[in-house]
Amino acid sequence: MIEIFDNRNTSRAEVGCDTSLFATKYVTAAKNFHQSIPGYEPTNLHPLPVLAQSLGMSAIWVKDESTRFDLNAFKGLGASYAIACLLGERLGLKQLNFSEVTSVQARKKIGNLVFATATDGNHGRGVAWAAEQLDQQAAIFLPSHAAPFRVERIRQHGANTTVTQTNYDESVRLVASEAEKNGWVLVQDTAWEGYEDVPIWIMQGYLTMFAEAIEQLHGQVPTHVFIQAGVGSLAGALQGFLVEKYGDKRPLLVVVEPTTMASYFLSVKVGDGQSHTISDAHDNTIMACLAAGENSPLAWPVLRDYADFLVCCNDEITEVGMRTLGRPAGLDPRIVSGESGAVTSGVLVSTGSNEQLAKQLLLDDDSKVLLFSTEGAGDPISYKRITGIEP
Repeated sequence: MIEIFDNRNTSRAEVGCDTSLFATKYVTAAKNFHQSIPGYEPTNLHPLPVLAQSLGMSAIWVKDESTRFDLNAFKGLGASYAIACLLGERLGLKQLNFSEVTSVQARKKIGNLVFATATDGNHGRGVAWAAEQLDQQAAIFLPSHAAPFRVERIRQHGANTTVTQTNYDESVRLVASEAEKNGWVLVQDTAWEGYEDVPIWIMQGYLTMFAEAIEQLHGQVPTHVFIQAGVGSLAGALQGFLVEKYGDKRPLLVVVEPTTMASYFLSVKVGDGQSHTISDAHDNTIMACLAAGENSPLAWPVLRDYADFLVCCNDEITEVGMRTLGRPAGLDPRIVSGESGAVTSGVLVSTGSNEQLAKQLLLDDDSKVLLFSTEGAGDPISYKRITGIEP
């Protein structure tokens, strides 16, 4: 099941919210830092011409984040950059460089720290990895539905992990309380009143991925960009990036959520300009990394004012995406994409092959669509069950 909401002429303000935090200078700062990390390589942008032809479109590209820093997901970009910004403030650095924030002198000045966060898997692993690179500690809290494989992967980076008895949103509140109590440094990818700097830095860290994709397109401009939303930090950063780079000529942005967690879809559909919460969000979707019922207050105004289409779908749609990418037609490359990574591909295939739905999203033979596969197989057992193949 897919539901589409056209946001182009509804709650959008005549003059949208400020997106200057995603301007070129912030893109450059984030990318320069990431390029200073040993082993940095841009992830692949794969063209899928056979799939595009089968759907009657001009082009489809998928940015494959499964190889990012060997973390199987894009989240290391935001976590590493936010932690570097935190350390840069303490060290008085004007420009961030990995070797400087990890130097012996920096460690002596900073002392021992514990970086803490709540996560459905990928963000927590990114924080644990970043702490590991800095020879620091990490405390990671996961909701009750967290897959054991994801928990173990975080532990492999030396982090202390706690699986809570509640959902993601409540786990965020719990880790914030524990961090304050224990003097930990909170590195959370959603914001609330009084806690905005770190989530902004995380969003700015994601800009590297978008900048890479634009460079890899070699001057081609997509007509559509599909992006998944959990708390919305990734989607909000992408929308801000597109507004700053392209202005009124930007591609159409299609924001995709699980039906059971579609807090952005709900909020724009209500149309009162306010962010609305899905209070009973819990273990009711296989898209674990999108299982958030509360919108980030930093991402909400950006998506409210600028997102073109909001889409919600059930788990069967992301399974379509996983199988499509994992079993490509013709000479299209195989992409291993997990439940949260493949949902945009599933939506594109499902809408593109349905004349009525394609029309709603303005998809036609001139469409050039950019997708982000934000994770590889987060749970290999689940991946094999859904696709019938080993990741």
